[in-house]
Amino acid sequence: MSFLLTCPHCGVREVTDFGYGGEVTKRPTGSPDRRELNTYNYFRRNVAGVQREWWYHRSGCRAWFIAERDTTTNEVHKTEAVG
Repeated sequence: MSFLLTCPHCGVREVTDFGYGGEVTKRPTGSPDRRELNTYNYFRRNVAGVQREWWYHRSGCRAWFIAERDTTTNEVHKTEAVG
């Protein structure tokens, strides 16, 4: 399913202009053990509903940003620049 995504720098574009970077997750602190690293690298909640995700504008400004998207309808609630 195609949908529109708003780059914070370039404006509204087709989702095909972007690369998906995965869910926003909390990084382990300190010196994590293997279990914590594996959970961080491979485990995804993959919720049916609103989640925060990393996106990369590969056909435009090449910037990373965060989008809040409903995974059941692909409705994008908001996008924000990183930093």
